[in-house]
Amino acid sequence: MFKKIKLSIEDIAVMPVSEERKEILQPLAEFIMKKADAGERINLNFICTHNSRRSHLSQIWAQVMAEHFSLKNVFCYSGGTEATAMFPKIAETLHTQGMEIQKLSETDNPVYAVKYSENAHPVICFSKRYDDSFNPVSGFAAVMTCSNADAGCPFIAGAEKRFAVKFDDPKSSDGTHKMDRVYFERSLEIAAEMYFVMNLASGPNQNTDGSK
Repeated sequence: MFKKIKLSIEDIAVMPVSEERKEILQPLAEFIMKKADAGERINLNFICTHNSRRSHLSQIWAQVMAEHFSLKNVFCYSGGTEATAMFPKIAETLHTQGMEIQKLSETDNPVYAVKYSENAHPVICFSKRYDDSFNPVSGFAAVMTCSNADAGCPFIAGAEKRFAVKFDDPKSSDGTHKMDRVYFERSLEIAAEMYFVMNLASGPNQNTDGSK
């Protein structure tokens, strides 16, 4: 894993997660743990209305934390109730926090490769519907990252389980002097909660540095 991301994770590891949030996140961790113990593939599809901000941050940080805690067969995806584009500030924020970002296409809905480690496959990010053919069609956990998507999608075809984790939208800061800080802090908040999930899912013999 890149050195700057390792340093970011050191800070993330000591960020507090409230007891209320832990109760919300624990069922997702238990789903991952059960799959991992059975040696099964773990598909996580993070869903938000436009697949532009929170769902991408969740997808990427979940993949990073699965790697950090040596959880095998974890594959993270994202989608929305409609396709728009990954908001550029997301790529900018993740780059600041240590990830390498490569823009693979110059379109209204660009494709990004987000790399967090020298040897791991990059996370491929672009806006798409949750049921896009790029995503798994069955046996996945649908992880709802916003209230609108959770309310607007009472049924997710193919989902084995559904979890509502819901993060505040950093979009509220767009165009203000607080924008950089809000996106940076929201990314770290999501990272801290994905750290909690993957740490718990990795089992009781796991240390917080990712070693057993």
